[in-house]
Amino acid sequence: MRVFYWSPHISEVATIYAVINSTKALNKYSKKFKPTILNAVGEWDQYRHEIEKEGIKVINLLPFSIYNKLPRYTFFKSRLSYVIIFLISLLPLYRILKKEKPEFLMCHLISSLPIFLFNMFNFDTKLILRISGLPKLNFIRKKYWQISAKNIHKIFCPTLYTRNKLFNDKIFSNKKLFFVPDPIVEIKKYLTKKKQNNYSHNKNEKLIIGIGRLTKQKNFTFLIKCFAVIKQEFRNENYKLIIIGEGEEREELCKLILKLNLSKHVSLVGYKKNVYEYLKFANCFILSSLWEDPGFVLIESALSSTPIISSDCTSGPIELLRHLENGLLFKSNNIDSFMKTFIKFREMDSNLLKNCLYNAKKLAKKYTLFSHHNYLSRLLNT
Repeated sequence: MRVFYWSPHISEVATIYAVINSTKALNKYSKKFKPTILNAVGEWDQYRHEIEKEGIKVINLLPFSIYNKLPRYTFFKSRLSYVIIFLISLLPLYRILKKEKPEFLMCHLISSLPIFLFNMFNFDTKLILRISGLPKLNFIRKKYWQISAKNIHKIFCPTLYTRNKLFNDKIFSNKKLFFVPDPIVEIKKYLTKKKQNNYSHNKNEKLIIGIGRLTKQKNFTFLIKCFAVIKQEFRNENYKLIIIGEGEEREELCKLILKLNLSKHVSLVGYKKNVYEYLKFANCFILSSLWEDPGFVLIESALSSTPIISSDCTSGPIELLRHLENGLLFKSNNIDSFMKTFIKFREMDSNLLKNCLYNAKKLAKKYTLFSHHNYLSRLLNT
């Protein structure tokens, strides 16, 4: 069975690795499935070597790449890029589906285009909508999905919360909705990355890590303000905050760091391919997000045996974490709640902390490539 993956993107997002790892999982653990990634505008060019060395095919929809020319980093520019990708890929995607006739098309991002084509034409292919992140169910998207539901074979959701929400909001029928954990953990790659030492850690520093795109969703403004309170409360302790990621809020965050006089204590280090070499030195990882689904960095931190302090935001964290069992939770966007939780973390008994880290690592095993393959192959076979 041939499974084509559709996931155009314009920036470094976790979905990129979810797609790559999903194709690896099918390719590695099953001889029945032949995964292929569709390269819409050149977005997969920089990953082509990694993908093709695994024996996975990449098909270009265009004879040229426009990826680097697409506007990005602001809301308006990113939406303009989505429109460009939609229009320029419409005919090539139609042609490739008619010519190749794969058994399945798994669409992750900019799913409006495949859905549009399946609404307009008949294909010898089953369309699978893979929800990537907690969807914003505005009126237009909700109606579009409801109208298109009959042409979508199955919907794969990364959390039970999202699955139940799409059913309760009467967007899709229960029989089409399935929970499929993301393939976040590739043990071999993790062990390799863990050994790398490009980050030089000062042993006298207590390192706090935040990871994610610099966007409203990740709520790094809140995290920086909380860190300012930490520095004030524990003046004699050498705390440092490192935020790994890139995005449209960089300038705003830099101004806030200057305003709070934290330039020597907070670093925005940009996007990093290897977060494990930071996490292994971290005193704790803090997730300040307003929403997640499920939150790749939670699993990466759990795998690294890094203590997790997270907001109890919608979906991911509240579903994955149990307070004082495999992490610590604070009330989302509430500084008082955060500080109480942070102090509780500082005062945790060593045995309780070890138990938390052990349970978190057990959680990470649910998000391995092998586990993902088991879910996926079962659902594609039925």
